[in-house]
Amino acid sequence: MEAELIYIGLAALFGIFMAWGIGANDVANAMATSVGSKALTIKQAIMVAAVFEFLGAVLAGGDVTSTIRKGIVDTDLLAGSPELLIYGMLAALLSAGTWLFIASKNGWPVSTTHSIVGAIVGFAAVGIGVDAVQWGEVGIIVMSWVASPLTAGFIAFLIYLSVQRLILHQEDPLTCAKRYVPVYIFFAAFTITLVTILKGLKHVGLDFSLRDSYMLATAIAASIAVVGGIAIRRIQPDRKAEKIQHFHTVERVFAVLMIVTACGMAFAHGSNDVANAIGPVAAVISVAQTGIIAAKSTVSIWILILGGAGIVVGLATFGFHVIATVGKKITQLTPSRGFAAELAAATTIVIASGTGMPISTTHTLVGAVLGVGLARGIDAIDLRVVARIFVSWVVTIPVGAFLAIVFFYIFKLILP
Repeated sequence: MEAELIYIGLAALFGIFMAWGIGANDVANAMATSVGSKALTIKQAIMVAAVFEFLGAVLAGGDVTSTIRKGIVDTDLLAGSPELLIYGMLAALLSAGTWLFIASKNGWPVSTTHSIVGAIVGFAAVGIGVDAVQWGEVGIIVMSWVASPLTAGFIAFLIYLSVQRLILHQEDPLTCAKRYVPVYIFFAAFTITLVTILKGLKHVGLDFSLRDSYMLATAIAASIAVVGGIAIRRIQPDRKAEKIQHFHTVERVFAVLMIVTACGMAFAHGSNDVANAIGPVAAVISVAQTGIIAAKSTVSIWILILGGAGIVVGLATFGFHVIATVGKKITQLTPSRGFAAELAAATTIVIASGTGMPISTTHTLVGAVLGVGLARGIDAIDLRVVARIFVSWVVTIPVGAFLAIVFFYIFKLILP
């Protein structure tokens, strides 16, 4: 009984630490374009994320989660020694949380999914055996380093080119913005709604068919586009500000759109990535209480609340480092550029959900920001910042694995 309480207490503590890391790093990515483009202030971004990330995590974060994420370890090999899974999951949480702390402090946007995957691979390889790791799955995850940023970058490039051609390069950009931005609002609302339906709502028992999902997303998007169009028509040109910044009023129109996409991305992100923190916690609690390794672990509401709260605190206390990198240092963002990046990231997530392509929210958004920068020419991108980001991506899985091996042996030595 005493050992069970120790395991559960440590799992909760390390789970909060990991959730804090997700907030400091991954959520900062989701909010960076809104802050970098000045559509939201840092305080407003934290408030939006606090509400929508928390709601996404708690309402749609999953009542059941896989014991080990992404099916990268053969749990059958642990049936005779379930305590090894407890040590391993605790080591994975602490390892991923530590790497996210280091990365966030340095402003490196890394993947929380890859951090926990690397940690689990590390403990499994030394704790169970190299054969226990499904190396094919790990290879597919590594492929997503290339696939997700390239896909998002290409889509962002095309979206921003369309914004330039249809609005910014026209003789009367404000009139064109009022004509075309409701269409962009429709596509943005459609993709964000679809992300939420496909990734989030199935966790709360609302499992729509693909056809129903598309119909529902279309209806909601059309409604939002109508409301957005009415709000946009009321925006009047500010002649004084226009003299200083030619597209001032046009960018105000896009700023309305950015707030919509920021709320949707935060909800979808909270519903999806909270599993990186609560999956291992649920696994430890399940094994500690039953002594049996199950393929699925039921998640109590208090674990979801724990994860949601940790994410919000992480963003509020440490998120500004990564927000500065993604939102300001890669390329200069305005609301129209930030919108193109967020819509491209959301579209890539929808494509990934439909095709089963493994994806990292971080890599997707950074790729989208790069795509927007490229649409303005290579000189618009700070290549030194990009190089540092790529290096941090490459070392995430090896560092996660190394730290997990160290912590695994420590826990094996000191825990009952």
